[in-house]
Amino acid sequence: MRMGIRVGVIVLGLCCASVARAQGPGFTQEDRDRLIRLETTLQVFMHQVDKRFEQVDKRIQELREDMNKRFEQVDKRFEQVDKRFEQVDRRFEQVDRRFEQIMTFLWILVAIFTTLTATVIGFAYWDRRTIIRKARDEAVEQIEKEGRLRDLIQAMRALAPDNPSVAEVLRRFHLL
Repeated sequence: MRMGIRVGVIVLGLCCASVARAQGPGFTQEDRDRLIRLETTLQVFMHQVDKRFEQVDKRIQELREDMNKRFEQVDKRFEQVDKRFEQVDRRFEQVDRRFEQIMTFLWILVAIFTTLTATVIGFAYWDRRTIIRKARDEAVEQIEKEGRLRDLIQAMRALAPDNPSVAEVLRRFHLL
């Protein structure tokens, strides 16, 4: 870009020189002074253009640095978001483990409750059977001991050898 401007200035200078030559028979002092002023003006112009390009280059560099900083900030934010997601994932894993522990504990409680219930029902059944059997035996003993039923059975047994129908009835009921 700079080179193009310099070439343009030189071409412009040559054009002006050829116009000056066409005017008169020779190269005068005034033409020389004019060329010196033109060259000085062109040098100042080129110097200003160079400064302006340097300022633009500096500004572009500053913008690049600023963009790089912003991209770094965005990258840092993404890293923070990634870290946060990792924390959330770890928390979910902790919650899952806790649910598993709670479910295991509940299954243990169900097993204990089932075992206790079956044991209590079994014990109640066994106790009921034992008590009923013992109560029945005691009741029969008491009745036989205190009551006339024993005497009645004994009397029936005494009648059995003389009376075959009584003997048959007593055999049927396993009393003979």
